[in-house]
Amino acid sequence: MEAKAIKTLKYLSIPEIKKHLNSVEYIIMAAPAPEHFKNTPIHFTIFLNTHEELPRDIQEAIFNKFLNENSIKNPAEVMSKIMPVGFSQGTQETFMPMLLIKQEDKKDIPNVPMFVIDFLADSENFHEAKEKSLTGWSYSYNQ
Repeated sequence: MEAKAIKTLKYLSIPEIKKHLNSVEYIIMAAPAPEHFKNTPIHFTIFLNTHEELPRDIQEAIFNKFLNENSIKNPAEVMSKIMPVGFSQGTQETFMPMLLIKQEDKKDIPNVPMFVIDFLADSENFHEAKEKSLTGWSYSYNQ
């Protein structure tokens, strides 16, 4: 089964991104990991709505909280740092966060800096990514 690409209708401008993130605490995204990662079949990205560098102990506490709350195990290839993030509007209910890695994407797609934790892992809570090769994301809002 081949997964279909998520269609982008438009990218949010920087003012639209800032307005959109106004009450967002974080976004968690789960996608299928490359096939050769058998023990860590899910690629997770956690987008924290801050552009400040977090102290290592705070990063670890946040990371462990996510692992525990989402029954995530075997984390590997963990990267945590400030990264450029764009948002696309598609046919989904919410805007899709996009971690921008390529130089041309950083230049061509409007983006804001966010603190990102990106890693491979496993979890029974994300069977859509694990078994159906689907990508999904969920927003958590400030109370």
